[in-house]
Amino acid sequence: MSRKEALSSFIQQIHGRPVVVKLNSGVDYRGVLACLDGYMNIALEQTEEYVNGQLKNKYGDAFIRGNNVLYISTSKRRM
Repeated sequence: MSRKEALSSFIQQIHGRPVVVKLNSGVDYRGVLACLDGYMNIALEQTEEYVNGQLKNKYGDAFIRGNNVLYISTSKRRM
């Protein structure tokens, strides 16, 4: 499996599931992945914002611009 195929497979597996998005600034966003494009622009539902590990805000939907994203990972907690 090529790298591109592996990434595409990963994205398909996590779509609609809880994820953690870490930004370059160190802020974490946790929510359900609604959409992810080729530029790493991310749309989340049921979004929570964490700063220094502490919950700061809750949003219904959130859009995160891809150039701010450090990484995206699956979340271990249930939403």
